[in-house]
Amino acid sequence: MGFVGVILTAVVVVHLYLWRRLVRASTTPGSRSRRVLTWVLVALAALMVVTFGGSRLGIGMEVERVVAWPGYLWLATMFYLFVFGLVMEVPRAVAAFLVSRRRRTTVVAAGGRAEGEAAPVDEVVLAGAAAGGGSPAHGTATTGGHAAEGAGAGVPEIDRRLFISRTASAVVAAGAVATVGYGVSRALGDPVIERVPVRLPRLDPRMSGLRIAVVSDIHLGPLTGRGHTERIVRMINGLEADAVAIVGDLVDGTVAELGRLATPLRSLESRYGAYFVTGNHEYYTAAGPQEWIEELRSLGVRPLRNERVEIRHAGAVLDLAGVNDLYGVPSGDGPDFDRALGGRDANRPVVLLAHQPVQVTQAAAHGVDLQLSGHTHGGQMAPFNLLVTLQQPMVAGLASVPRTGGGDTQVYVTRGAGFWGPPVRVGAPPEITLVELRA
Repeated sequence: MGFVGVILTAVVVVHLYLWRRLVRASTTPGSRSRRVLTWVLVALAALMVVTFGGSRLGIGMEVERVVAWPGYLWLATMFYLFVFGLVMEVPRAVAAFLVSRRRRTTVVAAGGRAEGEAAPVDEVVLAGAAAGGGSPAHGTATTGGHAAEGAGAGVPEIDRRLFISRTASAVVAAGAVATVGYGVSRALGDPVIERVPVRLPRLDPRMSGLRIAVVSDIHLGPLTGRGHTERIVRMINGLEADAVAIVGDLVDGTVAELGRLATPLRSLESRYGAYFVTGNHEYYTAAGPQEWIEELRSLGVRPLRNERVEIRHAGAVLDLAGVNDLYGVPSGDGPDFDRALGGRDANRPVVLLAHQPVQVTQAAAHGVDLQLSGHTHGGQMAPFNLLVTLQQPMVAGLASVPRTGGGDTQVYVTRGAGFWGPPVRVGAPPEITLVELRA
């Protein structure tokens, strides 16, 4: 209920702002255009609420898929209308100030009076014409024998302000639509391949060059098809990795709804297997993550549920561990670092799969050499990347934190291969990572 309340509040506040700046400021009172645009905005707000409610409102996956496309696209457009609208507040205010100052200057030049002095009849006529959008004959009036213009060039100030508002609204709309269009092309296009060399001081030189393909946040759901999974599998197989790590947020629905979209994972190829850890979205369905755990096992992907495996390569050994996501804590299915990492040989390196970067603090306390994470989407839609750091220690890329007992625990955060919500990525293209371990 708290999540729904926050969403509803945000929807109402943002739509009120958009109505005030894009509809009311750009149309005249009582006009047909104002009525039509107002109802369009109300309908889009309602559509977005239904889209966000989705499964919570009991909408079937087929209906949700139909509603989700326009709903999520409007969400992205609404967001960038809001962002560009805020950016335009400054030039809009400056333009309005210049118009007002020019009017005052014109009045003074035409024989303005001191404050409190009664206005001559002909000045009253001029002011009334400007306020009503009309003007005396030929657009001028005489004051003390001199010709005076309203707000300059015979154009009333009210018309100038309307012109400023409409120009600003056009700029805002064009910027939002262009940004969303670009973002859709990135989100629905091929993920980029990031090749990341990582040096581990404790890595046996015989294991140097071991490659792990990392993918996160695939987000199979109402906006993705089987082709989304097939493309990701094809690109991973082209990397010829030694192991594949799927670090959470694979799905946004149940096995019954999305099982067919996940079947291409059966074709993943690697020397030492494919592994999976839960993300927060695996806990959002009523059935919980267990049904997906079993489904992935049947597809040949091994879930690491607070456990580890040994990767033996060229006579050397690496521990590959995985912990559950933090969202499993309320249901008693949260991360257990002691279980995943306890009792192992401390002289050999360990790579940890953990969905959220914030888990690196506990990883460092348990002597982990490298943590592989996702969750952030790299911000997905700039400037959201500026907000990610309020919850997570890093947004994307490679970083390190001091490790208990000396040295550092490195953490790599992949931007994810899919998207959540709007099929839009701005400033954070989808990513598949090839991590190459070096001694």
